[in-house]
Amino acid sequence: MSANRYITEKTIEKVRQRANYLCEYCHASEKWQYVTFTVDHIIPVNKAGSNSIDNLALACSTPPEESLIKLVLSDRQSGKEVPLFNPRNNLWQEHFIWSRDKTLIIGLTAIGRATIITLNLNRNRIINIRAADVEVDRHPPPGDPIQA
Repeated sequence: MSANRYITEKTIEKVRQRANYLCEYCHASEKWQYVTFTVDHIIPVNKAGSNSIDNLALACSTPPEESLIKLVLSDRQSGKEVPLFNPRNNLWQEHFIWSRDKTLIIGLTAIGRATIITLNLNRNRIINIRAADVEVDRHPPPGDPIQA
């Protein structure tokens, strides 16, 4: 899932536009960050992934090194082996929901729960950013479900 120097700037911009400038995993908005998000491989090149636009996703941070080699994850709640959330094949709203206070991503499925843990989508730094964005009404993105 790391960016490759052979991905053209044109392709990178297409990925960013397709994602509406949101991290495709945690839905952070690039618009309000001080850094440009990365374009990462969904399936790593060393696991037979390609540089095609269908295998690229906008991500707010590079995942932990150990998650780069995991294509199958274990969901602690169900004990099931599941794939990592794939923004090309899975709908975010089917696997995730925001907590009532809109700062935590909650997994609705085994895929969602395992992805949250593997990619550390609820790390302290991003929770603090989300809380500040909630205060100024720019988080969560329109259309994202919120826990009742």
